[in-house]
Amino acid sequence: MSIPTPSQLPQPPNEALSDETISINSIYEPSTLTPTTPPSSIYNLQLLHPHDSIVLRLDFPSDYPNAPPIVLGTESVGPDVPKGLGPKILGIVRRVLERVYEPGQPCLFDLLPEVQIALTEGEENGLIQLHDAPSPSKPTPKHQQPQEEPHDLGPPPPWTLAPPLHEKKSLFLARSAPVSSVPQAQTYIQHLLATDKKVAKATHNITAWRIRGENGTVAQDFDDDGETAAGGRVLHLMQVMEVWDVVVVVSRWYGGILLGPDRFRLINSAAREALVLGGFGGEEGGKEGGRRKK
Repeated sequence: MSIPTPSQLPQPPNEALSDETISINSIYEPSTLTPTTPPSSIYNLQLLHPHDSIVLRLDFPSDYPNAPPIVLGTESVGPDVPKGLGPKILGIVRRVLERVYEPGQPCLFDLLPEVQIALTEGEENGLIQLHDAPSPSKPTPKHQQPQEEPHDLGPPPPWTLAPPLHEKKSLFLARSAPVSSVPQAQTYIQHLLATDKKVAKATHNITAWRIRGENGTVAQDFDDDGETAAGGRVLHLMQVMEVWDVVVVVSRWYGGILLGPDRFRLINSAAREALVLGGFGGEEGGKEGGRRKK
């Protein structure tokens, strides 16, 4: 009779790791963080696009997150990654993990985007080459095109910020600004993401706008940015408040603890506060919407 090794034995449930797995796979791809079989403490972690061909093997101690995971190696690196880069990739991931891990705090929500940034910077600085340069005869994919510099985006938008909301280590920060056209709303959002690194790193940047143009034309739209149904709820709030000619951005930084449906209440509360403080809606906004007189 063979004796099973420790990795083959059933592992005690780790609630923190289970919650983190569910959250990460709902925010990113369903296969981003998956346990290996037979059941063990070893998980496969798929990096974020454009490095999603790289899959790592992580070993989680039974008392995670009180102790950090161990980066064992690469499960796969994909055919587009040149041979011999595995050790460099592992070195980068391990250095990032050492930097972002804090005892008692889930770390993968910080590890994934920080590794993505580190790998991108390594490519830009010529330290590593994970992808072949695009052929001059082919158009560069949109996500690889150079972003506009802040000075090309015009002056800073006149954002009105609401006080930040904190709930179980998640942070919600909403802002509003007056707009008169869809291109202007899109430019304001682009300017924000290009000039504010903290906002650009948020887990979600939920946006919505309502614009009433000439000749009775109406434009209203939203973007969930991965937080399914959140943008539609913000737009519905704006419809209920009967506000027009405004764009709203609600940034959320996930803190590692699931909030469930309560997150929608917090997103809408932050958005409402940004609208009221910006002079839209509220008791003085009237049924005509628009800005309050100042």
